[in-house]
Amino acid sequence: MAAADQPVDRAAVFSALRARVARMERGAAADAGTLSLSEEIDNALPGGGLARGALHEVLAADQGAAAAFCALILARATGCVVWIGATPDAWPPGLSAFGLDPADLVMVRVERPADGLWAFEEALRSPAVAGALLTVRGAPPDMVAGRRLQLAAEAGGGVGLLLMADTEQTPPSPARTRWRINATAAEDMERPCWDVTLLRCIGGRAGAWRVVWDGDAATLGLAPDGEASSSSAVAAQ
Repeated sequence: MAAADQPVDRAAVFSALRARVARMERGAAADAGTLSLSEEIDNALPGGGLARGALHEVLAADQGAAAAFCALILARATGCVVWIGATPDAWPPGLSAFGLDPADLVMVRVERPADGLWAFEEALRSPAVAGALLTVRGAPPDMVAGRRLQLAAEAGGGVGLLLMADTEQTPPSPARTRWRINATAAEDMERPCWDVTLLRCIGGRAGAWRVVWDGDAATLGLAPDGEASSSSAVAAQ
């Protein structure tokens, strides 16, 4: 790995990434449309599910819960996924508990934010990638960078996830949705419970749900003690 103060050979890195993706034998572009999260959440989303070919933001009120939520989304994208970060902050066997097959996972380590954005954009642009995630350290991408990422996702057809810290200073962006994910106490440790808040959704409704993940059935549903709530307001930003 190149030192933090040395430039990354971007051509070599992405050539290796393309070779890895090719070995996974997924050459076709992802189908346009949506992927399902749960019946209750899907009802708040335009098209009845999370949009493919689009950029989405996930704010981590709890890092572990947010990573698990992202793994669930990427697993349902069905195909090769790219997880990009400055440190090995994702454990493939742990992500598999949320349906993400380690055989479909390409881990990319980048030291500098600019290199992470580049790798993320290139992954999104590839029709061989079903989904890509960038763990953002520091300031989130500005509007110009966000538009480039959205255009790259539209070109490739996959799902793009920006996993970011939950702060009050999150700027406007062209992302289709913005989520906040927090962990809640769960009686059964094998059935984690999360507070999922849809803060913003272009063409849809904001909402909040307390959900539980059933790993045996691979389903996400409302927790027994949690009522769904949603806003009728359409988020425009």
